[in-house]
Amino acid sequence: QVQLVESGGGLVQPGGSLRLSCATSVSIYDIYTMGWYRQAPGDQRELVARLTNRGRSDYADSVKGRFTISRDNTKNTVYLQMTSLKPEDTAVYYCNTETTTGNYWGQGTQVTVSS
Repeated sequence: QVQLVESGGGLVQPGGSLRLSCATSVSIYDIYTMGWYRQAPGDQRELVARLTNRGRSDYADSVKGRFTISRDNTKNTVYLQMTSLKPEDTAVYYCNTETTTGNYWGQGTQVTVSS
């Protein structure tokens, strides 16, 4: 059974930083992409950032220059470093992985940016 375990969400003031982590049970050899999506109340889920198995990274325009996605292959973990956070970044953040056996989601972690 594929597992994606997320951590690192919370409440932060505008301009602050957070780092999200997502550990997966999937072998890195079976992963096509790992990334983060987010969903705010009343909105559709949207891509935030994604890494391919070839090392290419994609970012939503709204987070470019502020968020950085990275991966530690020794820990099968992907990270999302978020800086200069804005209230509009408030959402539930979901880890996602596309693998040789399917597309999988984490349970989500809440990020709230508020003073």
